[in-house]
Amino acid sequence: LLDLTNDELMDLVTARCRRRMSRGLKRKPMALVKRLRQAKRDAPPGEKPRGIKTHLRDMIIVPEMIGSIIGIYNGKQFCGVEMKPEMIGMYLGEFACTYKPVKHGRPGVGASTMNKFIPL
Repeated sequence: LLDLTNDELMDLVTARCRRRMSRGLKRKPMALVKRLRQAKRDAPPGEKPRGIKTHLRDMIIVPEMIGSIIGIYNGKQFCGVEMKPEMIGMYLGEFACTYKPVKHGRPGVGASTMNKFIPL
């Protein structure tokens, strides 16, 4: 997967990703890729690179990112995610949930008003 050409990669991903890639990488995503390259270069051999923080939740994961650690902003904090080969073609935002799933507990004070009804 790491040595795929752009055309081979385009065949693997969805139509939305193909369209986005065909229109080219803009300045901010390119800067993120550049910082990931630098972090990989600076890491000692055999160790994981340092984490890179980003707000770019709409960035598509490309093979060059594999092995990197990216802190993805979820609106409150940065969630550290290690990039794996299965993630190619997905968006960064898919791995940092923006809400806390609801845990339903007991009903609150005003939940059952019929019990308090007193006829006059």
